[in-house]
Amino acid sequence: MGKKTAQDTWKKLQRIIDKDSRYSVQSYQFIFEALDFTASRLGKKYNSSREEERHVSGQELSEGIKQFSLIKFGFMTKKVFDLWGITNSGDFGEIVFNLVESGLMGRTESDSIEDFRDLYDFQTEFEDKFEFDGDFDLSFSWNIYGKKE
Repeated sequence: MGKKTAQDTWKKLQRIIDKDSRYSVQSYQFIFEALDFTASRLGKKYNSSREEERHVSGQELSEGIKQFSLIKFGFMTKKVFDLWGITNSGDFGEIVFNLVESGLMGRTESDSIEDFRDLYDFQTEFEDKFEFDGDFDLSFSWNIYGKKE
């Protein structure tokens, strides 16, 4: 078996999207990035021969996706996911198992698409619980409306 190229990966992603158009190509790229983020946070080792040292469970990945998306998109997370066709945690499982089926991601015998279902509510996690952290000076924003603070 030869070395994988970006072109090979792209072709597989195109086949996935041709077969299942519910999710955008960006959603698949994001899942790869979130997996890397999650594995790193959990101290996983991709090159380990021991499964428990490299494997990320569906629940771990789903939690990592939540954390990574809030870092990457902040208060826009739910809107970005909506644009990509992702409306609940079960959609992450659908994307992951599309990647598994295409050979772009691996799985263990104990992994199931059900591992991703109903883990958290998007409205609660990405809207209701979101808090701005930092020092924001909104006075400049008011200036565009001719108001002075």
